[in-house]
Amino acid sequence: MTRKTILLVEDDRDQTRLALRAMREHGILEATDEVVVAEDGEEALDFLFGRGEYTGRDPTLKPEFVLLDIKLPGIDGLEVLRRLREDEETGLLPVILFSSSSEREDVIRGYELGANSYVAKPTNFDEFSEAMGYLGWYWLNINESPVE
Repeated sequence: MTRKTILLVEDDRDQTRLALRAMREHGILEATDEVVVAEDGEEALDFLFGRGEYTGRDPTLKPEFVLLDIKLPGIDGLEVLRRLREDEETGLLPVILFSSSSEREDVIRGYELGANSYVAKPTNFDEFSEAMGYLGWYWLNINESPVE
């Protein structure tokens, strides 16, 4: 049986709490085996490539999708996306850019680098929760993932 994992890459702990709360409210946490939270780009890459604190983790076990903020300390989300798309093991991994930035250049750059979707984070919690619910259900239950 395939394990369903989501990788949430978010440096703002309040945003992480809101995202997890929204996932809980919409039943997404119950539909997954694990939500891994990475607080920066380096930690996300370590998880995906089985290095650093994730050494020994089977790097072939990929999440169903990555929910990736683009404004991260150190390695930003766009650079994480670029590195994922360059690697044969992660090149097809669904990546949703979920960012407070709705600047046109960020949106365009995200798609140029291979994002599967770009969603500007709503500032209102109810709208944020609703967006998280739609994203989770779509990518877990409707989308046909290339991830095995």
